[in-house]
Amino acid sequence: MSDADVAVVGGGPAGAAAATLLARAGRDVVLVDKARFPRDKTCGDGLTAAALRELEDLGLAPDSVAGWQPVGTVHLRSPSGRVVDLPLPTGPDAGLFAVVAPRLTLDAAVLDLARSAGAKVLDGHGVRSADVVDGGSAVALEVEGLGSVRAGHVVAADGAWSPLRKMLGVARAGYLGDWHAFRQYFAGCGPAAADLWVWFDADLIPGYMWSFPLPGGRANVGFGLQRNEEFDARHMGELWPRLLQRSHVREVLGPYARPEAPHRAWPIPARVREAPLTAAGGRVLFAGDAAWATDPLTGEGIAQALLSGRRAAEAVLAGEPGVGRRYQSAVGKDLFADHWLGSLLGRGLSHRKGARLAIRAAGLNGWTQRNFARWLFEDYPRAVLGTPRRWSRGMFTAPGAYR
Repeated sequence: MSDADVAVVGGGPAGAAAATLLARAGRDVVLVDKARFPRDKTCGDGLTAAALRELEDLGLAPDSVAGWQPVGTVHLRSPSGRVVDLPLPTGPDAGLFAVVAPRLTLDAAVLDLARSAGAKVLDGHGVRSADVVDGGSAVALEVEGLGSVRAGHVVAADGAWSPLRKMLGVARAGYLGDWHAFRQYFAGCGPAAADLWVWFDADLIPGYMWSFPLPGGRANVGFGLQRNEEFDARHMGELWPRLLQRSHVREVLGPYARPEAPHRAWPIPARVREAPLTAAGGRVLFAGDAAWATDPLTGEGIAQALLSGRRAAEAVLAGEPGVGRRYQSAVGKDLFADHWLGSLLGRGLSHRKGARLAIRAAGLNGWTQRNFARWLFEDYPRAVLGTPRRWSRGMFTAPGAYR
């Protein structure tokens, strides 16, 4: 059996962020993941301003991520066919408010930060079992090919289905996510695909379709649907060819766009207010998708993963007693109000009229266009107006990341 101060399960953004911060603080950290990195992660690949600020604070250099593509303009198409253009701040002093970066390269670069910080990264090794040991003062993980790893705390960042949650007996039976998303990479795209597009087609609402730009005439193209009693993920594959043939989609992708690889689908858990955030008496902290932390309005989850991973590290570093309680409190303050508002707004967008009115309001004038874009891309917390404790001078006019 090997010992560590903290074991991190999962090498995605949440786990890598936690491992990096803990190792930099001098803790002995072991990170395990059943996948070998670099590995692809099915995702829209979009990074909001909130995600970019977390990555900048973590020390990620954009030039370490192949395919890093800043976004300057966002186009929203309403169910009526109206297109509203939302410009994000640009210029050498503006910073970045939106970026598209393939998860294949992004996640590997973030995990490299953990390695550089001194964390022992053991990718290609999954966890077989987890048990509370030493009278409740530690958790023992049985790891494939490595044997037992005992740690005082565990950050569980092992995805939406979190095997560790099941091993510890705190899984919620029947929960399959609030959304289901579907994406495919395309090459040979036309010049219009150099911008970011979101299409709110009437038959997809409350879902939407997107085209996110990547360098070299490439794009991440996909759509997301809200899961309900009638939902069947198998129908998404049947619908996909018809969506690609829609005239407004063809106009953006261009006549020579071609798929690079098979399409993929994935669930999106967006119920952090209901998720068990800790287990084993606070020895295990769930982060990222394992905490169901994705934004219920947009389906974006990288910022929330990085933030929850950071909060997990901070809770552990603050010391006993009360690590689990401290972590739950921090996540609640960071995310609960925003998720509540996102869910409420999502219900408003579940009807064609609501989507049309929202996009019309966003395009009223230059001020609404600029500020709706910044709000949509999490330049500030979604529900900041309703949480005075998060108010600060210049919170609506702050520069972006990576100035």
